[in-house]
Amino acid sequence: MALNDPRPGAVPLAGVAAGKQPSRLDQVPFSHPARKPYRRNYRKAWHHFWEFKKDKEDTSEVFRFFEHLPWVGVVDHVREFLATENGRRIFETEPFLPDLLDDHDALRRYPKGTLAHDYCDYMETEGLSAAGLVAEYDEFRGDGGRIDDQIEWYNDRLRDTHDLLHLLSTIGRDTLGEACLGAFVFQQRPSHGHLVLGYAGCAVIAAHIKSKAPVMRAVDGCRKAGKSCKPIAEQSIRDLLGMTIGQARTHLNVQIPFHYHECQRIWSEEGIDPMAILADDAKADYRITDPAKLSEGPSAFGFSGDGYAAETVQPDKKAVRQAQD
Repeated sequence: MALNDPRPGAVPLAGVAAGKQPSRLDQVPFSHPARKPYRRNYRKAWHHFWEFKKDKEDTSEVFRFFEHLPWVGVVDHVREFLATENGRRIFETEPFLPDLLDDHDALRRYPKGTLAHDYCDYMETEGLSAAGLVAEYDEFRGDGGRIDDQIEWYNDRLRDTHDLLHLLSTIGRDTLGEACLGAFVFQQRPSHGHLVLGYAGCAVIAAHIKSKAPVMRAVDGCRKAGKSCKPIAEQSIRDLLGMTIGQARTHLNVQIPFHYHECQRIWSEEGIDPMAILADDAKADYRITDPAKLSEGPSAFGFSGDGYAAETVQPDKKAVRQAQD
């Protein structure tokens, strides 16, 4: 474990005044000397976007894409957040999120009907883990390793809440969903990469898929819906897990992305499998003639309690459009 590791059990920095119980903020530097300044490189980012387009399962290309289109203001934002009482409280008390989110035995001890159970159901159904995303990112970083400072802690939370935000936002893990979620979180982490990935991804879908689905309106609607959503990385994840999924969405002010779900509905009618779109390359067989072979909708979260199921819940179209226009 690194000297300044923000996880429980980290070794305190040397030189802390004797007799004084140091806080985690005392132990972890704000910005490590090894941290490089954030700079944008659009040419390299565009290259990695097209490499990712060839194989959307190659997560390393996504990491490289965002590496060249970073959120350049994150340092100032983290400083401001950790200057608040809420920021300090979360930093001091919240554990390393993959340890919390992957302990399904502990999460199952939350009362039934809470987000903790819905999250376990979702991750187990999808075959996902928070540690899996960490491992992919660590493999991408290679010998560089993690930089243990407060900025890294915040960036970790942005990464580790990705799948939780899929569930809460009702945006699926299909190609369109990943593009739309990027646009949704832009307000929470204003990296140009999220908007480029969102709009360029939808442009590629529209160019290769013959369909009436409003994919560009979907990503635009998700961007607008994300403006009103509180930054999930700045919330107590433990508190959210103890709420029902409906309460968590209300607390975060999550707006149902109407046009994204409209795309799912239209694709279902057209016999298009959203999970197969650009699965391998632009020539992927995305049209399914046998309705029984269609993937279960990537947004059909048919969980218990007040979870959202796209096939049964019909939002007020007029109200949603007015909110997003």
